[in-house]
Amino acid sequence: MTDALPATMTVIEIREPGGPEVLVPTTRPLPEPGPGEVLIQVAAAGVNRPDVLQRQGGYPPPPGASDIPGLEVAGAVVARGPGVSELALGDRVTALVTGGGYAGYCAAPVPQCLPIPKGLSAVEAAGMPETFFTVWTNVFDRGRLAAGETFLVHGGSSGIGTTAIQLAKAFGARVFATAGSAEKCRACEDLGAERAIDYREEDFVEIVKAATGGDGVNVILDMVGGDYIQRNIRALAPDGRLCYIAFLGGSKAEVDFLPMMLKRITISGSTLRARSVEFKGAIAGNLKDRVWPLVEAGQVRPVVHASFALAEAAAAHRLMESSAHIGKIVLTT
Repeated sequence: MTDALPATMTVIEIREPGGPEVLVPTTRPLPEPGPGEVLIQVAAAGVNRPDVLQRQGGYPPPPGASDIPGLEVAGAVVARGPGVSELALGDRVTALVTGGGYAGYCAAPVPQCLPIPKGLSAVEAAGMPETFFTVWTNVFDRGRLAAGETFLVHGGSSGIGTTAIQLAKAFGARVFATAGSAEKCRACEDLGAERAIDYREEDFVEIVKAATGGDGVNVILDMVGGDYIQRNIRALAPDGRLCYIAFLGGSKAEVDFLPMMLKRITISGSTLRARSVEFKGAIAGNLKDRVWPLVEAGQVRPVVHASFALAEAAAAHRLMESSAHIGKIVLTT
């Protein structure tokens, strides 16, 4: 650590489990980058659903992680831990972290850092790691989505959804999405969805089956769960893959699994936060090689709905919980 850095920083602390009002600014010492880590002066930090769950007391950080919320940041490297040579002081990076993003400075493992793509601001870059890492590992690694296949993402106007639509389209899939209003459906189609389905007015099972000649889609990315589980199985084609990343509609449901057997469906679920640095580093390598060139070419871009000052984290969470946004919400320092 250099003497030029301040001794303390402003962070957003979760005072106690509860509503957005429990997010309060406070002062803490700067984190010390450990072996294989860098210290990032945070210019912007993404806001995600897991932050809301952590604030409510339902998603504690994994052992050893910061209790400060925030899973993705963008900014400049200002200090390096022991053994770090891959990044230089001053490098502009965006990083996936296990916590600590809602702060003036954040330590991040080097393998989980990526250069800010050319042409993107720190605010845009801060909205990328959590969604891009999640979509890549679930849709392409676990879901094995291939060019020419069909893909359905629920919550198409969310940060995950807007990312998944663009990446699936860029890699040659036919894309369908569900969203909760005509405006959100238009946004999904503008990003590359062949058909966006207003789940309040339409049946996504009927629509994707009609659009695929009765076959159904090859891959579904779902964050809803609940009664969507059975409907997803109905909407999948033979040998389809159903990938779960959250259960906003509930993690329990009564399901008839016979159609899953008859259609040879694979159902997977995963979380990312507690996975190893090596695992996340492998995803980062794929993103750098295969996705960052698409971002720099303008074929894929993060969608940022709004940004708030760090001290306004509570307002950012209220917007997140309202579901009125399209794309990402970001805090700035």
